[in-house]
Amino acid sequence: MAPFSFPGRLRSAALSRKRFRSKAKHGRKGMKNMQESFKRLKSEMEEISEEQKNIREGQRQVKQKFEAIESECEELKRETRLIIQQSARTQVKLALMFRILKARETGDSSTAAYLTEMLREIVAREKEEREADS
Repeated sequence: MAPFSFPGRLRSAALSRKRFRSKAKHGRKGMKNMQESFKRLKSEMEEISEEQKNIREGQRQVKQKFEAIESECEELKRETRLIIQQSARTQVKLALMFRILKARETGDSSTAAYLTEMLREIVAREKEEREADS
């Protein structure tokens, strides 16, 4: 049947009324669904916000730990430099002592006296530095 005929128009009018009613029903359900969607989105946004806050807190803690490790590393470097300096000074003092012994063995008292004076100066300088650091 052609939609132009009277029975065809009646059927199409009845179909359009059914569509209108179903749209009205869906409209209420749609509004309810939309509200549920908004609630769900709001709760998801709150969860995301909480997660972001936790991430920021974690980053802050990692930064603090990293700074503490950096500080400790610098302290260890400083201590290592001091140990190296002390070791070098000890080597110099040992070499002087050995040369003093050799000079005394050979009977070279002037060289032994000169080296002994150098050793005394080095020890006195170290003692002054320790007192200054204290």
